[in-house]
Amino acid sequence: MYTPKLPSLVLLTAAALAAAACAAVRAEPRPLWEFGLGAGALVFNDYRGADSVHVYPVPVPYLVYRGKFLRSDQRGLRGRLLDQDRIELNLSVNGTTPVRSDSSRHGMPDLRPTLEIGPSLDVHLWKSAAALLRLDLRMPARAAFTVEAAPSMIGLFLAPHLNLDLAQRRGPDGWKLGLLAGPLFANRRYDNYFYGVAPRYATAERPAFRAHGGYAGTQFIAALTRRYPACWLGAYLRHDTLGGASFADSPLISRDSYWSGGFGIAWIIRRSSRLVDSED
Repeated sequence: MYTPKLPSLVLLTAAALAAAACAAVRAEPRPLWEFGLGAGALVFNDYRGADSVHVYPVPVPYLVYRGKFLRSDQRGLRGRLLDQDRIELNLSVNGTTPVRSDSSRHGMPDLRPTLEIGPSLDVHLWKSAAALLRLDLRMPARAAFTVEAAPSMIGLFLAPHLNLDLAQRRGPDGWKLGLLAGPLFANRRYDNYFYGVAPRYATAERPAFRAHGGYAGTQFIAALTRRYPACWLGAYLRHDTLGGASFADSPLISRDSYWSGGFGIAWIIRRSSRLVDSED
């Protein structure tokens, strides 16, 4: 697993931003939608704090939609029910992969993949005159469900964070860097799904454990993207710290600090002939 140096990434992007011209903020006609498809890879732990790391090849869909009430872009799928100068209500989606019960989980049930979905209240704290730099407070709250024939809810997850976006220039083209940092919180049911050890699965090396919910560590993410006329490139690097988490004493925790990341490329296949005004 590689761990690129974040300072170098920031310096290179800062240099690109310094060389960029500060265009005036104005709406420009762009296609209503754009669609593309590609591939990439993710490198991450089976779950936060797990002792196993895997590389997953993944499809990379590229979808941009600049509708009046619904938008999809580099900031994700966003509803515009509360799209004001300072506040937006967006959709937040996340998930986890299935986990086979080996190593520290030997003899325990496998973990189903999960889907997390819920609203995110985003507050725009500050942006530069040309909107090349933007600081937001994002407060997603998601309900998590197992992905199976009969899904079940496994709990709630909160991830409030500060997000700083830096763009080389206005519009979809050019380099864009996103920096994110914030604490994580989960309820008892969610934490027990991943870190709880029922008495019947306890061993001499793996004592019984029941999570209480609460603080679940802190995450730091750097994401770098660039849009070319015919393709899109993206990569991210994430650092998680679990020190002080409510489940830190679980015998299923093997590391309290780790890195993960991924990259992808997608080719633009189709775009709408209809143009709409956009300030992206």
